[in-house]
Amino acid sequence: MNASIDVLTLFLFNIVLVNIPLLYGTVGEIVTEKAGSLNLGVEGTMAIGAIFGYLAGCMANSLLVGLLVSFLAAGLCGALFALLTVSLQANQNVTGLTITTFGLGLYFFIGKGLGDRWPVMTSADALVSGFSAREIPLLSSIPVVGKALFSHNILVYLGILVAAAVWWYLTCTKTGLRLRSVGENPGAADSVGVNILLYKYVHLILGSGIMGLGGFYMALNMGGSFEGSNCWINGYGWIAIALVIFANWNPLYAILGTLVFGFFNTLQIYSGSLAGAFPEALGWLNSIPSHLFKALPFLITAIVLVVTSIRKREGSGQPAALGLNYFREER
Repeated sequence: MNASIDVLTLFLFNIVLVNIPLLYGTVGEIVTEKAGSLNLGVEGTMAIGAIFGYLAGCMANSLLVGLLVSFLAAGLCGALFALLTVSLQANQNVTGLTITTFGLGLYFFIGKGLGDRWPVMTSADALVSGFSAREIPLLSSIPVVGKALFSHNILVYLGILVAAAVWWYLTCTKTGLRLRSVGENPGAADSVGVNILLYKYVHLILGSGIMGLGGFYMALNMGGSFEGSNCWINGYGWIAIALVIFANWNPLYAILGTLVFGFFNTLQIYSGSLAGAFPEALGWLNSIPSHLFKALPFLITAIVLVVTSIRKREGSGQPAALGLNYFREER
């Protein structure tokens, strides 16, 4: 019985691990979209935050340095997106795709360029220690859920705090209300004195910086092992964009949405173990092809997109001016 409980605990624990980088990406994209900008460059932005944050963290042997550099490097991607789409009125879809192509290209260029000089994460003991699990007293001792929810590294707790802080900022502060007005009707916001240019630049940089933290998390969670053919982000940036819709542009709902994806993504790894631990209840998992488990997260994402696209806009948190460039002289 104890072995079965251990399997269940480990399954729940890994759902959270898979969830967190998606949470950073989703919350970061919510911030940018609330400013009225549709940034399809999440994948590339996370890749930039991942590689620069990892390299800086290893060289400085510091988790904090890695966090700051990943935020700033990804924030520069947001600044570039703002320059092109806000100041130069470039098409947002094309610009976002360009950011993704640029970010992934730079990721592989730097990684392959370093070659044998690539820093090994285990050599940065302070970085490894900073990323190790931190148990929350009392809560972590709760059977099953204590280990699964309250025995994680500091970036897991930070991700939850960031989501909660962004929700509070958007719904409970005057600045957040103004940001939402920029995304809904920038002309009306401009007419009452809101600095549209400033709000868009600041929040595009902030949202992109949050995405970068998710990339840095993935780099550390994979032990910093660089592969010449696969990127650490592995499509999570695209899924984060879809999860924004699933979460209805609400950072708190994003926690739930990313947990749903984390559940299906983790199920493909632990289906056999769960079937063995609970043969009567979950033995049927062994009869499902492994390829279906691998496809499930993406199938769920596609279903969510289809359902939300045919749903009426009433009750939707989507900003009315999302994806539309604002040119002041045309209002």
